[in-house]
Amino acid sequence: MNPRLVLLTLCSGLLMVNNVTFIAINGLVGLALAPVGWMATLPITAYVAGGALATGLVARHQRRFGRRRAFQLGLLVAIASALVSAYAAVTRDFWLLTAATLVAGYYNANGSLYRFAAVELVRPDFKERAISWILAGGILGAVVGPNLAQQSRALLAQPFAGAYAVLAGVALLSLVVMSFITFPPLPGQGGQGAQGRPLKDIVRQPVFIVAAGACAIGYGVMNLLMAATPIAMQQCKHPFADAALVLEWHVLGMFVPSFFTGRLVQRFGPLPVMGIGLLLNLACVAFALSGQDVMHFLGALMVLGVGWNFLFIGGSSLATQAWRPEEKTQAQAALDFCVYLTMTLTSFASGALVTTGGWTAMNLGALLPLALLAAALGWMMVAGRQLASAPAP
Repeated sequence: MNPRLVLLTLCSGLLMVNNVTFIAINGLVGLALAPVGWMATLPITAYVAGGALATGLVARHQRRFGRRRAFQLGLLVAIASALVSAYAAVTRDFWLLTAATLVAGYYNANGSLYRFAAVELVRPDFKERAISWILAGGILGAVVGPNLAQQSRALLAQPFAGAYAVLAGVALLSLVVMSFITFPPLPGQGGQGAQGRPLKDIVRQPVFIVAAGACAIGYGVMNLLMAATPIAMQQCKHPFADAALVLEWHVLGMFVPSFFTGRLVQRFGPLPVMGIGLLLNLACVAFALSGQDVMHFLGALMVLGVGWNFLFIGGSSLATQAWRPEEKTQAQAALDFCVYLTMTLTSFASGALVTTGGWTAMNLGALLPLALLAAALGWMMVAGRQLASAPAP
């Protein structure tokens, strides 16, 4: 057992406690405070938009300060933004809440690099399983996040303000854990050493395009449906406790498969695993369109979580083939920028679609990006077979 990987997995789990709680409460708090209903998910949109805006800054901080100090800086931002969010909820200030979640995106962008930092703590032949371990830490978020939102919703006079305050304590705990993890120096850390190829050359590679597409669309579709679930269930007159249960099973679906997804990628390769993830996403849409009982929401969101897991681990593993060691910080930032940009669009569209067109329209809208991903995976598989069958020069 690698103790550093275990501690980083715990930090990943605490990150997911933050993310799941944000998803569970931000839409509902936004719905209560927003000037108009379609802006309800703007605090969620701000969180992922903040992540998109922060990716370049995070990459520079990682190169300058190293993994641990950069991760610790992200956790300090998490503590401060959670406390400001609590204050915004108490004072019923929608725009301050949105600004606080925008700043919190820096922590999210930092934490998304845990999966790549984990690869640096293990042997090269263990990299797929290291990524899986980090995502498996999300099980902590699945169990704690929805229950934290449920138990702390009435901690202060304003609903859910106490949940934001508790999240500051979660980030503080992660800050303590992170202080015990040492990481190997990054190539070029401190501004020294080779810089690698220009970013434009890295992102033009087919392997990078398909990997980024799988991660971005997998996350985007998941975010589109997950962000709207508490609102959609409220529209269907389901109590918040049922929405918390659905989110719990969804996040379990996201992370429990991580115990074996890495092995599947090692055995069959990333593309077949990503293909299964795509099929599971389509199954989610079919399940969601079949009804609006609690079990329909639960089944659809759980299948969606498993599909995301296969797409994200498969895409992240494929992406590691696209860069050299000295290029990793800028290439990883570019990959996560694609993810956060897609999540920004889908989280904003989520609130607009669910409050205007409803749950059915949202699920039908998810079919377009899934069709684009199917085309990309098919193209990559055909190109790979052609390359493998080509005669040696």
